[in-house]
Amino acid sequence: MKVLVTGSDGFIGSHLTEELVKRGYLVKAFVYYNSFNNWGWLDTLPKDIMNNVEVFQGDIRDPNGVEQAMSDTDAVFHLAALIAIPFSYYSPDTYVDTNIRGTLNILQAARKQDTKRVLVTSTSEVYGTAQYVPIDEKHPFQGQSPYSATKIGADRIAESFYRSFGLPVTIVRPFNTYGPRQSARAVIPTIITQLLAGKMEIKLGSLTPTRDFNYVKDTVSGFISIYESNKTIGEEINIATQEEVSIGQLAEKLIQKINPKAKIVCDEERLRPEKSEVNRLLGSNEKIMQLTDWKPQYSLDDGLTNTIVFLKENLDKYKTDIYNV
Repeated sequence: MKVLVTGSDGFIGSHLTEELVKRGYLVKAFVYYNSFNNWGWLDTLPKDIMNNVEVFQGDIRDPNGVEQAMSDTDAVFHLAALIAIPFSYYSPDTYVDTNIRGTLNILQAARKQDTKRVLVTSTSEVYGTAQYVPIDEKHPFQGQSPYSATKIGADRIAESFYRSFGLPVTIVRPFNTYGPRQSARAVIPTIITQLLAGKMEIKLGSLTPTRDFNYVKDTVSGFISIYESNKTIGEEINIATQEEVSIGQLAEKLIQKINPKAKIVCDEERLRPEKSEVNRLLGSNEKIMQLTDWKPQYSLDDGLTNTIVFLKENLDKYKTDIYNV
Protein backbone atom coordinates (compact mmCIF):
# COMPACT_ATOMS: atom_id res chain seq x y z
CA MET A 1 0.00 0.00 0.00
CA LYS A 2 1.21 3.49 -0.88
CA VAL A 3 -0.02 6.15 1.51
CA LEU A 4 -0.07 9.93 1.37
CA VAL A 5 0.57 11.91 4.54
CA THR A 6 -0.52 15.55 4.37
CA GLY A 7 1.08 17.83 6.92
CA SER A 8 4.06 15.49 6.93
CA ASP A 9 6.42 18.43 7.46
CA GLY A 10 4.82 19.18 10.83
CA PHE A 11 5.04 17.76 14.33
CA ILE A 12 2.76 14.70 14.31
CA GLY A 13 3.02 14.28 10.53
CA SER A 14 6.80 13.87 10.57
CA HIS A 15 6.58 11.23 13.30
CA LEU A 16 3.83 9.41 11.40
CA THR A 17 5.85 9.51 8.17
CA GLU A 18 8.88 8.10 9.96
CA GLU A 19 6.93 5.28 11.63
CA LEU A 20 5.11 4.30 8.43
CA VAL A 21 8.45 3.94 6.63
CA LYS A 22 9.80 1.81 9.49
CA ARG A 23 6.75 -0.44 9.14
CA GLY A 24 7.38 -0.95 5.44
CA TYR A 25 4.79 1.35 3.89
CA LEU A 26 5.45 3.29 0.70
CA VAL A 27 5.03 6.90 1.77
CA LYS A 28 4.39 10.07 -0.19
CA ALA A 29 4.83 13.15 1.99
CA PHE A 30 2.77 16.22 1.16
CA VAL A 31 4.64 19.31 2.40
CA TYR A 32 3.67 22.98 2.20
CA TYR A 33 5.35 24.60 -0.80
CA ASN A 34 7.89 27.34 -0.11
CA SER A 35 10.66 28.87 -2.21
CA PHE A 36 13.32 27.79 0.30
CA ASN A 37 12.60 24.13 -0.50
CA ASN A 38 12.18 23.61 3.23
CA TRP A 39 10.48 20.35 4.18
CA GLY A 40 9.96 21.21 7.82
CA TRP A 41 10.79 18.46 10.32
CA LEU A 42 11.31 15.98 7.48
CA ASP A 43 14.65 17.73 6.91
CA THR A 44 15.81 16.35 10.27
CA LEU A 45 14.94 12.70 9.60
CA PRO A 46 17.73 10.18 8.94
CA LYS A 47 18.73 9.56 5.33
CA ASP A 48 17.69 5.91 5.50
CA ILE A 49 14.15 7.11 6.25
CA MET A 50 14.03 9.92 3.69
CA ASN A 51 15.46 7.68 0.96
CA ASN A 52 12.12 5.85 1.20
CA VAL A 53 9.91 8.95 1.15
CA GLU A 54 8.56 10.64 -1.98
CA VAL A 55 8.12 14.34 -1.24
CA PHE A 56 5.36 16.33 -2.92
CA GLN A 57 5.34 20.12 -2.47
CA GLY A 58 1.97 21.82 -2.67
CA ASP A 59 -0.78 23.68 -0.86
CA ILE A 60 -3.70 21.82 0.70
CA ARG A 61 -5.97 24.72 -0.31
CA ASP A 62 -5.34 24.02 -4.01
CA PRO A 63 -7.61 21.23 -5.33
CA ASN A 64 -5.47 20.64 -8.42
CA GLY A 65 -2.31 19.99 -6.43
CA VAL A 66 -4.18 17.80 -3.96
CA GLU A 67 -5.61 15.70 -6.77
CA GLN A 68 -2.17 15.29 -8.30
CA ALA A 69 -0.64 14.30 -4.96
CA MET A 70 -3.27 11.62 -4.43
CA SER A 71 -3.20 10.26 -7.97
CA ASP A 72 -1.06 7.17 -7.30
CA THR A 73 -1.84 6.46 -3.65
CA ASP A 74 -4.10 3.89 -1.99
CA ALA A 75 -4.82 5.79 1.22
CA VAL A 76 -4.39 9.21 2.78
CA PHE A 77 -3.63 10.33 6.31
CA HIS A 78 -4.86 13.94 6.27
CA LEU A 79 -3.07 15.94 8.97
CA ALA A 80 -2.44 19.26 7.20
CA ALA A 81 -4.13 22.05 9.15
CA LEU A 82 -3.70 25.35 10.94
CA ILE A 83 -3.80 24.47 14.64
CA ALA A 84 -2.79 27.44 16.82
CA ILE A 85 -5.84 28.64 18.72
CA PRO A 86 -4.64 32.23 19.44
CA PHE A 87 -3.79 32.77 15.76
CA SER A 88 -7.30 31.66 14.81
CA TYR A 89 -8.65 34.69 16.68
CA TYR A 90 -6.71 36.94 14.28
CA SER A 91 -7.05 35.02 11.01
CA PRO A 92 -10.26 32.96 10.97
CA ASP A 93 -10.56 33.20 7.17
CA THR A 94 -7.26 31.36 6.76
CA TYR A 95 -8.47 28.61 9.09
CA VAL A 96 -11.64 28.16 7.06
CA ASP A 97 -9.63 27.97 3.83
CA THR A 98 -7.05 25.54 5.19
CA ASN A 99 -9.00 23.33 7.58
CA ILE A 100 -12.39 23.15 5.88
CA ARG A 101 -11.58 23.76 2.23
CA GLY A 102 -8.38 21.71 2.50
CA THR A 103 -10.30 18.73 3.90
CA LEU A 104 -12.94 19.09 1.18
CA ASN A 105 -10.17 18.97 -1.45
CA ILE A 106 -8.90 15.70 0.04
CA LEU A 107 -12.39 14.19 0.09
CA GLN A 108 -13.20 15.26 -3.47
CA ALA A 109 -9.95 13.82 -4.80
CA ALA A 110 -10.44 10.59 -2.84
CA ARG A 111 -13.95 10.20 -4.25
CA LYS A 112 -12.76 10.72 -7.83
CA GLN A 113 -9.90 8.28 -7.44
CA ASP A 114 -11.64 5.59 -5.37
CA THR A 115 -9.09 5.93 -2.58
CA LYS A 116 -9.27 2.86 -0.34
CA ARG A 117 -8.96 4.65 3.03
CA VAL A 118 -9.22 8.28 4.13
CA LEU A 119 -8.20 9.23 7.66
CA VAL A 120 -9.16 12.80 8.59
CA THR A 121 -7.49 14.30 11.65
CA SER A 122 -9.79 15.96 14.15
CA THR A 123 -8.99 17.38 17.60
CA SER A 124 -10.31 17.09 21.14
CA GLU A 125 -10.97 20.84 20.95
CA VAL A 126 -14.16 20.09 18.98
CA TYR A 127 -15.79 18.97 22.24
CA GLY A 128 -15.15 22.23 24.08
CA THR A 129 -15.21 22.15 27.87
CA ALA A 130 -16.30 18.69 29.01
CA GLN A 131 -20.01 18.36 29.76
CA TYR A 132 -19.25 14.91 31.18
CA VAL A 133 -16.13 12.78 31.56
CA PRO A 134 -14.56 10.77 30.20
CA ILE A 135 -15.47 12.40 26.89
CA ASP A 136 -16.58 9.74 24.44
CA GLU A 137 -17.33 10.16 20.75
CA LYS A 138 -21.01 10.90 21.45
CA HIS A 139 -20.16 14.04 23.42
CA PRO A 140 -21.72 17.25 21.96
CA PHE A 141 -19.52 19.56 19.88
CA GLN A 142 -18.88 23.17 20.82
CA GLY A 143 -16.91 25.68 18.77
CA GLN A 144 -15.13 27.65 21.48
CA SER A 145 -12.57 29.10 19.06
CA PRO A 146 -12.47 29.70 15.30
CA TYR A 147 -9.94 26.85 15.17
CA SER A 148 -12.26 24.34 16.83
CA ALA A 149 -15.20 25.54 14.73
CA THR A 150 -13.30 24.86 11.51
CA LYS A 151 -12.30 21.40 12.73
CA ILE A 152 -15.95 20.65 13.56
CA GLY A 153 -16.83 21.77 10.03
CA ALA A 154 -14.13 19.58 8.49
CA ASP A 155 -15.26 16.56 10.52
CA ARG A 156 -18.86 16.96 9.46
CA ILE A 157 -17.97 17.32 5.79
CA ALA A 158 -15.90 14.14 6.12
CA GLU A 159 -18.86 12.37 7.72
CA SER A 160 -21.12 13.55 4.90
CA PHE A 161 -18.86 12.00 2.27
CA TYR A 162 -19.03 8.68 4.09
CA ARG A 163 -22.81 8.81 4.39
CA SER A 164 -23.54 10.35 0.97
CA PHE A 165 -20.99 8.62 -1.24
CA GLY A 166 -19.74 5.61 0.72
CA LEU A 167 -16.24 7.05 0.91
CA PRO A 168 -14.22 4.93 3.39
CA VAL A 169 -13.60 7.78 5.84
CA THR A 170 -12.44 7.57 9.44
CA ILE A 171 -12.25 10.63 11.69
CA VAL A 172 -9.27 10.33 14.05
CA ARG A 173 -9.52 12.55 17.13
CA PRO A 174 -6.30 12.81 19.16
CA PHE A 175 -6.39 14.52 22.52
CA ASN A 176 -3.46 16.84 23.31
CA THR A 177 -0.32 15.41 21.70
CA TYR A 178 3.17 16.39 22.85
CA GLY A 179 6.76 15.28 22.30
CA PRO A 180 9.89 15.99 20.26
CA ARG A 181 9.47 18.44 17.34
CA GLN A 182 6.43 20.21 18.76
CA SER A 183 6.39 23.99 18.33
CA ALA A 184 6.54 26.33 21.30
CA ARG A 185 2.97 27.50 20.61
CA ALA A 186 1.98 24.42 22.69
CA VAL A 187 2.12 24.43 26.47
CA ILE A 188 4.66 21.66 27.16
CA PRO A 189 7.44 22.95 24.88
CA THR A 190 6.80 26.54 25.94
CA ILE A 191 7.33 25.58 29.60
CA ILE A 192 10.36 23.41 28.90
CA THR A 193 12.12 25.89 26.59
CA GLN A 194 11.69 28.74 29.08
CA LEU A 195 13.18 26.56 31.81
CA LEU A 196 16.07 25.35 29.65
CA ALA A 197 16.83 28.96 28.67
CA GLY A 198 17.35 29.74 32.35
CA LYS A 199 14.19 31.77 32.90
CA MET A 200 13.30 32.09 36.58
CA GLU A 201 9.77 33.29 35.84
CA ILE A 202 7.84 30.90 33.59
CA LYS A 203 5.13 32.79 31.72
CA LEU A 204 1.86 30.93 31.24
CA GLY A 205 -1.83 31.61 30.74
CA SER A 206 -4.51 29.95 32.85
CA LEU A 207 -3.27 27.20 35.18
CA THR A 208 -6.58 25.55 36.07
CA PRO A 209 -7.62 23.89 32.76
CA THR A 210 -6.97 20.16 32.56
CA ARG A 211 -5.79 18.20 29.55
CA ASP A 212 -5.39 14.56 28.49
CA PHE A 213 -1.85 14.35 27.08
CA ASN A 214 -0.76 11.75 24.49
CA TYR A 215 2.94 11.21 23.83
CA VAL A 216 3.44 11.59 20.09
CA LYS A 217 4.55 7.98 19.53
CA ASP A 218 1.30 6.79 21.11
CA THR A 219 -0.69 9.15 18.87
CA VAL A 220 1.11 7.85 15.79
CA SER A 221 0.58 4.21 16.74
CA GLY A 222 -3.09 5.09 17.25
CA PHE A 223 -3.34 6.43 13.69
CA ILE A 224 -1.75 3.30 12.26
CA SER A 225 -3.85 0.93 14.39
CA ILE A 226 -7.00 2.71 13.25
CA TYR A 227 -5.85 2.52 9.62
CA GLU A 228 -5.07 -1.18 9.85
CA SER A 229 -8.53 -2.10 11.21
CA ASN A 230 -11.48 -2.40 8.82
CA LYS A 231 -13.80 -2.01 11.82
CA THR A 232 -12.96 1.70 11.99
CA ILE A 233 -14.38 2.75 8.60
CA GLY A 234 -17.18 5.28 9.03
CA GLU A 235 -16.28 5.89 12.66
CA GLU A 236 -14.88 8.83 14.60
CA ILE A 237 -12.39 7.68 17.21
CA ASN A 238 -10.62 9.32 20.13
CA ILE A 239 -6.96 8.74 20.88
CA ALA A 240 -6.69 9.43 24.61
CA THR A 241 -4.93 8.20 27.73
CA GLN A 242 -8.06 8.66 29.88
CA GLU A 243 -5.92 10.54 32.43
CA GLU A 244 -5.90 14.29 33.08
CA VAL A 245 -3.52 16.82 34.57
CA SER A 246 -3.98 20.55 35.11
CA ILE A 247 -1.66 23.03 33.40
CA GLY A 248 -0.49 24.16 36.85
CA GLN A 249 0.33 20.61 37.94
CA LEU A 250 2.11 20.01 34.65
CA ALA A 251 4.20 23.17 35.03
CA GLU A 252 5.19 22.23 38.60
CA LYS A 253 6.19 18.76 37.44
CA LEU A 254 8.46 20.23 34.75
CA ILE A 255 9.89 22.83 37.12
CA GLN A 256 10.89 20.05 39.53
CA LYS A 257 12.55 18.13 36.69
CA ILE A 258 14.56 21.09 35.33
CA ASN A 259 14.87 24.00 37.79
CA PRO A 260 13.04 23.78 41.14
CA LYS A 261 13.82 27.45 41.88
CA ALA A 262 11.73 28.74 38.99
CA LYS A 263 8.27 30.20 39.55
CA ILE A 264 5.11 30.46 37.44
CA VAL A 265 3.90 33.89 36.39
CA CYS A 266 0.52 34.54 34.78
CA ASP A 267 0.95 36.42 31.51
CA GLU A 268 -2.32 38.11 30.50
CA GLU A 269 -1.31 38.02 26.84
CA ARG A 270 -1.51 34.22 26.99
CA LEU A 271 -5.02 34.06 28.47
CA ARG A 272 -7.82 32.99 26.16
CA PRO A 273 -11.11 34.91 26.22
CA GLU A 274 -13.16 33.54 29.13
CA LYS A 275 -15.83 31.80 27.03
CA SER A 276 -13.22 30.45 24.63
CA GLU A 277 -11.07 28.66 27.22
CA VAL A 278 -11.63 24.91 27.26
CA ASN A 279 -11.56 24.18 30.98
CA ARG A 280 -11.52 20.40 31.01
CA LEU A 281 -10.53 17.68 28.55
CA LEU A 282 -10.45 14.06 29.63
CA GLY A 283 -10.95 11.58 26.84
CA SER A 284 -12.43 8.11 26.72
CA ASN A 285 -10.28 5.53 24.93
CA GLU A 286 -12.85 2.74 25.18
CA LYS A 287 -13.76 2.83 21.48
CA ILE A 288 -10.24 2.70 20.07
CA MET A 289 -9.38 -0.16 22.41
CA GLN A 290 -12.49 -2.07 21.29
CA LEU A 291 -11.89 -1.60 17.56
CA THR A 292 -8.08 -1.94 17.46
CA ASP A 293 -5.19 -3.41 19.42
CA TRP A 294 -3.95 0.06 20.49
CA LYS A 295 -2.90 0.86 24.03
CA PRO A 296 -0.82 3.82 25.25
CA GLN A 297 2.76 2.77 25.89
CA TYR A 298 4.29 5.92 27.38
CA SER A 299 3.62 7.39 30.81
CA LEU A 300 3.50 11.18 31.17
CA ASP A 301 6.81 11.14 33.07
CA ASP A 302 8.56 9.09 30.38
CA GLY A 303 7.17 11.27 27.61
CA LEU A 304 8.19 14.48 29.35
CA THR A 305 11.71 13.15 29.93
CA ASN A 306 12.08 12.32 26.22
CA THR A 307 10.74 15.74 25.28
CA ILE A 308 13.17 17.54 27.61
CA VAL A 309 16.12 15.66 26.08
CA PHE A 310 15.05 16.64 22.56
CA LEU A 311 14.46 20.30 23.42
CA LYS A 312 17.77 20.54 25.22
CA GLU A 313 19.51 19.36 22.06
CA ASN A 314 17.47 21.68 19.82
CA LEU A 315 17.00 24.78 21.95
CA ASP A 316 18.58 26.95 19.23
CA LYS A 317 15.51 26.28 17.05
CA TYR A 318 13.19 27.94 19.58
CA LYS A 319 12.65 31.65 20.33
CA THR A 320 12.37 31.57 24.11
CA ASP A 321 12.13 35.35 24.54
CA ILE A 322 8.81 35.79 22.72
CA TYR A 323 5.26 34.49 23.05
CA ASN A 324 4.76 31.97 20.25
CA VAL A 325 1.17 32.48 19.10
